[in-house]
Amino acid sequence: MNSIRQVQALNKRELENAVPPEASWHADYRDTAYVYIGGLPFDLSEGDIVTIFSQYGEPVHVNLVRDKETGKSKGFAFLKYEDQRSTDLAVDNLGGATVLGRMLRVDHTRYKRKDDEEEEDNVAKLMGDPAPETKESKGDRHSRRQAIEEKRPMLQEEKELQHLMQTHDEEDPMKEFLIEEKKEEVARAIEAWNSSKKSSRRRDHSRERSSRHHRRHRSRSPDRERRSRHRSSDRDRSRRDRPSRESRSPESRRHRSDRDRHDRRR
Repeated sequence: MNSIRQVQALNKRELENAVPPEASWHADYRDTAYVYIGGLPFDLSEGDIVTIFSQYGEPVHVNLVRDKETGKSKGFAFLKYEDQRSTDLAVDNLGGATVLGRMLRVDHTRYKRKDDEEEEDNVAKLMGDPAPETKESKGDRHSRRQAIEEKRPMLQEEKELQHLMQTHDEEDPMKEFLIEEKKEEVARAIEAWNSSKKSSRRRDHSRERSSRHHRRHRSRSPDRERRSRHRSSDRDRSRRDRPSRESRSPESRRHRSDRDRHDRRR
């Protein structure tokens, strides 16, 4: 609780003094994209935590600390965002929030993964990604994604929220309402941005599959051409072996029969 009050006091002091973002206390943690989450309800899973915190960015790694013997949650976790700036929003907006009757404590942290933890980010696997990836394939996808886009830029709604929090009159009774309203706009804007990014990834994957299919089709075409030639030669040979229509006609058979009777009379 004291930690939450300290963070709130720091934010209020910065707002009163119109401290720019680069001089904010958040700037001391620009080198880490992790946040510490305390006060979690014990029934929450890793997926629940990702769902709650994804409204302020895209989580890529989560470690919900559990008891080694029972496997039950200890009520705290560490979460890493894809974009470090999302940690500022999570700390400011989710610190002090109440979830299932418990108040969350959210703060910056410089987290180091333990020896028994995987080196790769795990959120995609936890959320049911059906395609397990090797280190090489994930690296290829990451480099391709970086070639398309850099880290998420600060959205216009985030800039407006920051400006509102820093410059709006503290005595205005509508300030708190306006801030909450702007936070909802920020959450919707981030969700829309993440959705558009995922759609772009799906289109890239679809084009890649189409390209692979086209290459396979072209590679099989010589075999199909050879099979077609074989079938054509077989049909020609079959036609040559067939008797002519004339020899099979009723009139032709009648002429042969008359000729045979004439020969016998002679």
